[in-house]
Amino acid sequence: MVSEKRFEHIERVTILAELIARANNFSEDEIRATSLAALLHDSARDLSPERMFELAPPETELERKHPLSVHGKAGRVLAECWGVTDERVLDAIEGHVFGVSHNNKVGMAVYIADVSEPGRGVNNDIRELAMHNLFRAYQRAVDSKVRYLESKGKPVHPNTMRVYREICELT
Repeated sequence: MVSEKRFEHIERVTILAELIARANNFSEDEIRATSLAALLHDSARDLSPERMFELAPPETELERKHPLSVHGKAGRVLAECWGVTDERVLDAIEGHVFGVSHNNKVGMAVYIADVSEPGRGVNNDIRELAMHNLFRAYQRAVDSKVRYLESKGKPVHPNTMRVYREICELT
């Protein structure tokens, strides 16, 4: 379902997410959930816009204009179809695009791994910080995403802004 290049990214994200989970003393159950979520996080990424919209109908004009914005939601639906029932995994798959609650350790680890995996060539500081401070690394990752989108004149999804405001209030 994904290109070779995408699969290589998925492999790097899965390895990094597990390293982040272990470095932050996740339980073995949380580590398994993190690895599964990372493995499935981009399962819908290479689908056609039409197929993504079948799985996850757009809820906003931004989503209609930017079909890739729903690939996390579509990935969640695919995972559910494949029998995944663990809400931590499903929330992390969906949330890797817009962000997750600060209480979602699995989702934070996947989000950080996705934006900082070595193949991207950016956010090395976030990856290093994640090895000893998951929440601060997550804050930096979300902040980096918002600043990047704003600097490019691109719209920031309301869910990302909600997460951004939530984590800013905690500092």
